[in-house]
Amino acid sequence: MARRRRIYEGKAKILYEGPEPGTLIQYFKDDASAFNNQKRGVIEGKGVLNNRISEYLMSRLAEIGVPTHFVRRLNMREQLVREVEIIPIEVVIRNHAAGSIAKRFKIEEGTPLPRSIVEYYYKSDELGDPMVSEEHITAFGWATTQDLDDMLSLGLRVNDFLIGLLLGVGLKLVDFKLEFGRLYTENDEMRIVIADEISPDNCRLWDARTNERLDKDRFREDLGNVKEAYQEVARRLGVLT
Repeated sequence: MARRRRIYEGKAKILYEGPEPGTLIQYFKDDASAFNNQKRGVIEGKGVLNNRISEYLMSRLAEIGVPTHFVRRLNMREQLVREVEIIPIEVVIRNHAAGSIAKRFKIEEGTPLPRSIVEYYYKSDELGDPMVSEEHITAFGWATTQDLDDMLSLGLRVNDFLIGLLLGVGLKLVDFKLEFGRLYTENDEMRIVIADEISPDNCRLWDARTNERLDKDRFREDLGNVKEAYQEVARRLGVLT
């Protein structure tokens, strides 16, 4: 690993130069963070679990024609992914009230929302990932109107698919965060694709019957048994070995 050129290191993953042009190796760490990196910790084995869970969900999305940066899993902690230009916007899709939206509007956590609500946040730890509007995004050049249309369309499609898939294994998709990137082809054509990961790190996943939290909220809120919750998600998806 030391001989490879490190391209970028984030809170939960490291990106290394890939074996071929246009590829990267995505390494999943055990580090955990919350509240814009104000709370930090290490959850032993989290990287292995998130690698397997994200591989499974990205592969299932590819089966229904949703474009992603995922190519294949390389080992227990690494994936081969396509190199993309990350759009600095987090797209949050909410199906039930939880976290910040529950606090903002004094809604009881777990309350179903009238419809899926989409929010945009500017990716900046320094600024605390502020919520932004489409006007901010286009005015500051973070994404074009067409980019946003593609991101919204893909995001809602992913939401619809994951709600059904997860409910089939007894999990409720309360909300989740997606990141997107611009993938350029050899003839300079561009398409918007799902990037980053889809895992209990960026999805709120509750047991559909008991509302037990099986995601990073267990770390955020000091509920304990964080690794066990991730293991349960992996077990239900059939990827825990």
